[in-house]
Amino acid sequence: MKQLQPLQNLTQSQRTALVSVFVLLFPILSPSLFGPLGRASPSLFSEWNAPRPRHMRLLQGALDREISIRQQVELWSPLPDQGWKPCTQSFRGSPLPEKSQGFLQVFLDGGLNQQRMGICDAVAVAKIMNVTLVIPRLEVNPVWQDSSSFTDIFDVEHFISVLKDEVRIVRELPTQYAWSTRDYYATGIRATRIKTAPVHASAEWYLENVLPVIQSYGIAAVAPFSHRLAFDNLPESIQRLRCKVNFEALNFVPRIRELGDALVHRLRYPPSSSQTSGNMDPTDRINTIVKAGAGKFAVLHLRFDKDMAAHSGCDFEGGKAEKLALAKYRQVIWQGRVLNSQFTDEELRNKGRCPLTPEEIGLLLSALGFSNNTRLYLASHQVYGGEARISTLRKLFPGMENKKSLASAEELADVEGKASLMAAVDYYVSMKSDIFISASPGNMHNALLAHRAYLNLKTIRPNMILLGQVFVNKSLDWSEFEGAVVNGHKNRHGQLRLRKQKQSIYTYPVPDCMCKVA
Repeated sequence: MKQLQPLQNLTQSQRTALVSVFVLLFPILSPSLFGPLGRASPSLFSEWNAPRPRHMRLLQGALDREISIRQQVELWSPLPDQGWKPCTQSFRGSPLPEKSQGFLQVFLDGGLNQQRMGICDAVAVAKIMNVTLVIPRLEVNPVWQDSSSFTDIFDVEHFISVLKDEVRIVRELPTQYAWSTRDYYATGIRATRIKTAPVHASAEWYLENVLPVIQSYGIAAVAPFSHRLAFDNLPESIQRLRCKVNFEALNFVPRIRELGDALVHRLRYPPSSSQTSGNMDPTDRINTIVKAGAGKFAVLHLRFDKDMAAHSGCDFEGGKAEKLALAKYRQVIWQGRVLNSQFTDEELRNKGRCPLTPEEIGLLLSALGFSNNTRLYLASHQVYGGEARISTLRKLFPGMENKKSLASAEELADVEGKASLMAAVDYYVSMKSDIFISASPGNMHNALLAHRAYLNLKTIRPNMILLGQVFVNKSLDWSEFEGAVVNGHKNRHGQLRLRKQKQSIYTYPVPDCMCKVA
């Protein structure tokens, strides 16, 4: 057998050939470095160009701005009473019939907040049919591969106890129905599997299509179940029950709450005030902290992942490599069928269809009066573009924190790598914040918008159409931009909005979950 020659003994042509083979094989051996399909962070070679700030003029104005104590006091003041109060705590629905008609199973996909809505709907459907609900099964998230169960996230004992007078709930099926499992339904057509539940189905649909199955077999399993109950034309008692589940019954498990409380304490009481920085006069900065922002913090839900960036069809000035990578991603994931692709970037921005970048959300916060010593907690997955994309936001708010900067590796061990548990921690911290703001709509945004409205907590809703238009206008100086932003957000700090027909009860809790104060 012929032995391989040492590299130093190869001829120049042999060396060149060997290097060529290595160059060809390297992308195959290490595809993650080249592939454009990473969902969270950019690959090393296909999307490595660090985006430069798009709005240098506004950025400089934000860094040089002066914020008055009056602005700070107005910003951090809690919302005034709006004439509505939660009414689920005093709610008592119809008494439980003596006998249940059988068992209902549901299988819930999606992320934490989509599953949360599904749980509320499952309780309501069980009540409609007078059946016993089995603790819902949470499907493995196909994107994040998170197998966390209901009991990993939510306090089951609390859940059952709060709802004991409304709906029968069991942890597990009785032995005679032990065969009704996910694997059982995955291996063939089963009479007890309901696959045809329409999106936003009526109460009558369940009574006519699911209840007969339960009466015949003692059990029915509905999958898929996400968004499978209507928002309208339901009895008031069913709507109130959905609210009660969402806002009263779904508590996180103790380990989530304990970690969240630790993060909140560290945000409110940082180890040293020396972390504050900026160009403000020291005396003004101290007065601002003492009189307005001391012990307070805001949460920013920064949703800027690759899915959102690609699906938007917008240009984020990451260079040709980024444009190509996002175009390839659209082709692979959606076969190029993305509605926004037919519009120019300027048209999309004028219509408010482009997600705010970290830089743009930083400029928005600055214009609304957040000072550069604000305690800002970043609730998000990994941002598309990584730290390079966040750098401008961090320059504006050097006191920005997240789970990993506030907690040790040991404290995060139980939730690390589990997207639903990480999202639960962010949700908990967000509910404890003085101000919450989301960079763009989504399930997390909607869930917190509703929950904080229910408790009358300040929540800023970005005016996407206005922001798209002002960011396109490159001629604006800082004072013009600041004035436009302030005027465009006067009634977007948590003011209640009544739910309209077809709108989600999980985004707009008034009037279904709340009562007018006499």
